[in-house]
Amino acid sequence: MKILITGTTGYIAKRLVLRLLDQGHQLVCCVRDLQRIPDEIESRDHIEFIKIDFLRPAAVTFPSDIDIAYYLIHSMASSATDFQQLELQCATYFKKLLEATDCLQLIYLSGIVNESSLSKHLQSRFAVEKALQSDQYALTTFRAGIIVGSGSASFEIIRDIVEKLPLMVAPKWLHTKTQPIAIRDVLSFLEKAIAREETYNTSFDICGPEILTYKEMLLQFAAVRGLRRFIFILPVLTPRLSSYWLYFVTTTSFNLAQALVDSMKVPVIARPSTINQLLDIHPISYKEAVALAFQKIAQNAVISSWKDAISSGVFKDQLATHIQVPHFGCFKDLQVAPVIDETYTLHKIWTIGGKNGWYRYNSLWKLRGIIDKLFGGVGLRRGRTHSTYLEPGDPLDFWRVILADKSQKRLLLFAEMKLPGEAWLEFKIAKNKLYQRAVFRPKGIWGRLYWFAVAPFHLFVFKGLINALTKK
Repeated sequence: MKILITGTTGYIAKRLVLRLLDQGHQLVCCVRDLQRIPDEIESRDHIEFIKIDFLRPAAVTFPSDIDIAYYLIHSMASSATDFQQLELQCATYFKKLLEATDCLQLIYLSGIVNESSLSKHLQSRFAVEKALQSDQYALTTFRAGIIVGSGSASFEIIRDIVEKLPLMVAPKWLHTKTQPIAIRDVLSFLEKAIAREETYNTSFDICGPEILTYKEMLLQFAAVRGLRRFIFILPVLTPRLSSYWLYFVTTTSFNLAQALVDSMKVPVIARPSTINQLLDIHPISYKEAVALAFQKIAQNAVISSWKDAISSGVFKDQLATHIQVPHFGCFKDLQVAPVIDETYTLHKIWTIGGKNGWYRYNSLWKLRGIIDKLFGGVGLRRGRTHSTYLEPGDPLDFWRVILADKSQKRLLLFAEMKLPGEAWLEFKIAKNKLYQRAVFRPKGIWGRLYWFAVAPFHLFVFKGLINALTKK
């Protein structure tokens, strides 16, 4: 089928696009900026992009032979005051363009709107749902609460709170009840609803199997991460003070913090429906969803599945587009240097570690290996399996090779040393430059203290490494 998707660079759409491409659909993706197309989908086959800003009507049309469309746009983070008007404006313009096509079904992801007193955010979602209804196509609406998955705004805010604060004095809205759902289940609903006439012109609440307060969500999140946390609820804390609390504790913007606090005051409980049976979807628990989000990509089972995928041709030599380093809640050290001789630099990257060492400050790398062994880690004793060849799953000193793609000029390593968190080291050549990126996702307070303790060494160790890789 030919499927139109809006919000292509957003959290939900990026994941949905990959699923639909794997199902063999032809996609038309709407983006405001062609320079912001995610790397993992830009080079895929059977996909085209339309540059369009739904807040600024222009001489743009959709292909007439669209079969299915997804509306995955919302403007909550752009403004604390006028996002309702912006969302309605987007929906109205989109509807006008879609009605000029042969589209049979529009699928819209909204929020649960059962309470008589709705937040501005949920009022806006409900108004958009009404605006999208049309006699020209069928509308299928899925209404979800908190979506649990690494990268979603709500998930990253919860992670920020839990991992930064062993002791929390929190606003009273932490007693509000909600019904979270895993991102994988949301994607299943969106995908399986395609051309299902039973879902036409109907709305369905989708949710996980548990009703939890925000406090319970924080504590269960902490339990999955192996952290002890204590929460004390203040009986009175104004919405504005709550917004400031969320803003200063987490990495969210103040506008988004205001909108979220406004939403968190209202219970979000799903209405009963038969949609799970209809689409044969069995949502997982909140703890399972959190655990899945934090699965280490270096686990042997995952490595094996990647190798199996390569050999079976599942990824069709596009493994690099499926493996991305996390972004949210991470500390980063990025080094960039011009590449004089690509062949030389690639050879140096592909022969790093083992007997060759790390080219500069080898004594410090060895010291880090000794410290790791003292704490029960693997140290540097593993070396390499081959002096010049790398493939996913190979050990490389105290790293594991996640991706080694010379055609893409990219090597990605995952740390298997003892750490209060997770670490990646990536090398990528693009446009005659080497991008060397160290990424650390801390676990709790100790993770943050660890990063700040080693940061002074990064100033010269990583700088020396990239110089050795690029300069003969």
